[in-house]
Amino acid sequence: MTNNDIFKKLRVALQLRDDQIVEILQLVDFRISKAEIGSFFRNEDHPKYMECGDQILRNFLNGLVIYLRGTKENPKDPKKVLEQIKQDKKPLEKPKTFDKPKPTNSSKSKPQFKPKKKKPESPVQFTKFNNGKHKKKDN
Repeated sequence: MTNNDIFKKLRVALQLRDDQIVEILQLVDFRISKAEIGSFFRNEDHPKYMECGDQILRNFLNGLVIYLRGTKENPKDPKKVLEQIKQDKKPLEKPKTFDKPKPTNSSKSKPQFKPKKKKPESPVQFTKFNNGKHKKKDN
């Protein structure tokens, strides 16, 4: 199992986004961009794929400990931190509502739905292609 596989599995298990991973690495004074992190999670045959080195994984794990547990001076409860991560995910999901639009009382109001515009006809449909074959002349 490679460092990339370990990094991917931790990301999925903890439901971390790229910006959260950047924050975790900044806790241990390790600067990295979202693009570089994204290259670790690509397929091995992708041209932008990059191997995750030992230093990056080590710094991520050390930062993850601080992120979940806190420091000695300022300890945290890891369960509460994980719950907070899950709650942060929920607002991103849009609630599905199927409310009907309310009709207005004014008779001069515009129609609620615009009619679909017809697509312009393509000139290709009027062109006859012979595919390079000569026509036989009937005399």
